Amino acid sequence: MNKTETEVVKEDILSQKTEDLPKNHFTDTDLQAEWNLLLKQLQNKNVFVFNAVKGFKLTKTAENTIQVLYPSDSAKTEFDKISGEFFNHFKTKVHNYSIEIEYKRDFENLKVEVLTKRKIYEKFIEKNPLLKDLDDLMRFDLT
Repeated sequence: MNKTETEVVKEDILSQKTEDLPKNHFTDTDLQAEWNLLLKQLQNKNVFVFNAVKGFKLTKTAENTIQVLYPSDSAKTEFDKISGEFFNHFKTKVHNYSIEIEYKRDFENLKVEVLTKRKIYEKFIEKNPLLKDLDDLMRFDLT
């Protein structure tokens, strides 16, 4: 695809505008604090979006790069609705307007294990074997 001269000029103007803006340092702690604040606000305002985005992980990977790990495409769609507002707020708060966002699918956290009473009990037995003796004595109903 060929770009027209007006498109090239617009891109040059945008790059010049972002070069003039502040690029202060921010930490991963700053990012996590703002993310947790957003999650608390969403929990009260919009529970549906909160449930969709609570599994996201935001990490600072480079000086001006934030990596967003998302569990599913449908959750990313919900995140896209609020991401612009969140990242604009974050850029303003840390005075860094050259932050770039990288999206990456997180396949490891996609699996959600349903814990039954029996599985919870077995995990506790691994931590404390005396529970097995107590179960033998008391005959717990773990159905």
